[in-house]
Amino acid sequence: MLKNIDPALNADVLHALRSMGHGDTVVISDTNFPSDAIARKTTLGTLLRIDNVSAARAVEAVLSVLPLDTPLQPSAGRMEVMGAPDEVLPVQQEVQSAIDRAEGKSGPMYGIERFAFYEEAKKAYCVITTGETRFYGCFLFTKGVIPPKT
Repeated sequence: MLKNIDPALNADVLHALRSMGHGDTVVISDTNFPSDAIARKTTLGTLLRIDNVSAARAVEAVLSVLPLDTPLQPSAGRMEVMGAPDEVLPVQQEVQSAIDRAEGKSGPMYGIERFAFYEEAKKAYCVITTGETRFYGCFLFTKGVIPPKT
């Protein structure tokens, strides 16, 4: 255990998040996502895991250390429901709440069509799979910056 580090964050995940630069993306996926196959195509090239937790819990842990990019560009995306792209499922609502808590304000996610999500995921820095079993529990986050202390 480390002080002030969420216990859901293991060493491999922490290393990847720290290694990411401004503008790099991370995928947090459910158990149905082709995580291993997609992860092999990412910058890191290997799958990371935060097992036995929901997508919202994993997002909460990741956003406890990862700054999201500025609101000038979209920084949090969700996989759209096929045939109902504007529908926001309970798993996505829970993740939205985790984002809002981490950011201290509402920052709505943008939708990404399912197959476009797969293509964007291949360009990510890394993929973190979770224990989320609900459909459409897949998210894409863009890393921001931490401003200097004045």
